[in-house]
Amino acid sequence: MVEAAYAEVERLTRQRARNFAYGIMLLPRPKRRAIAAVYAFARRVDDIADGPLPDEEKRVLLEQLRGRLDAPAGEEAMFVALADARQIFSIPRDALVALIDGGVQDTEQKRYADFGELRGYCVRVAGAVGRACVAVYGADEPQRAETLGIALQLINIVRDVAEDWVLGRVYLPQDELVRFGVDEDDIARGVVTPEWRKLMGFQAERARAHLAEGLTLLDYLDRRSAACVATFAGLYRSTLDRIEQEGFDVFGGAPTLSPVAKLRVVGAALAR
Repeated sequence: MVEAAYAEVERLTRQRARNFAYGIMLLPRPKRRAIAAVYAFARRVDDIADGPLPDEEKRVLLEQLRGRLDAPAGEEAMFVALADARQIFSIPRDALVALIDGGVQDTEQKRYADFGELRGYCVRVAGAVGRACVAVYGADEPQRAETLGIALQLINIVRDVAEDWVLGRVYLPQDELVRFGVDEDDIARGVVTPEWRKLMGFQAERARAHLAEGLTLLDYLDRRSAACVATFAGLYRSTLDRIEQEGFDVFGGAPTLSPVAKLRVVGAALAR
């Protein structure tokens, strides 16, 4: 059952992860399977929080997910794989709980007054993934891993403005919208103005600063784990570079990297 469960979470990761799968393919099999289990759990949280159900029903499902963290794994592949990975790698329960808290927050909060509020959210939905994964990599560096997770979430926020708007969410801090002279009507219309570019340039620089700090984690990882992390961080950075080159016009859909471009990033990570 455990082998089949891991096969299923790895299949899900290959199918659904935009950048994650390219990194974890560099890991030895036990670590790769464990990271896939963490991804599958995070994907489940996201699918509930971003799904079509009313917010109240989403919260019920998320609380059920929380309860299952301390219950027998049962027969569902994701829970079987995650329970085994938690036992082998001591993945911290509080990181998984924080992911659920972030999902609940998405049902309750649609705007963020300032970056302090937004950062707290990023700690839950992405910093927690970093803390869960670093236990698998084998380094006692949860803070660096959390910072790296925040960086990747900040890039997601830049990339997914239009998608988040459809879900009724604006993650760009409200005080920064005001400071740069951007109105939510501009987001609704998909208007790229000089003010928009300045606002998004500011977001991009903050993401890069967090990325640089988070990537200090690489010095504490074994070679294959470092190559894994460098790969998906490099893919996120390349995506952010593409968005900037296109003038931060993120309203026509997220930019995609070609398989060749992704493999170049993998090669650079291996050569590091």
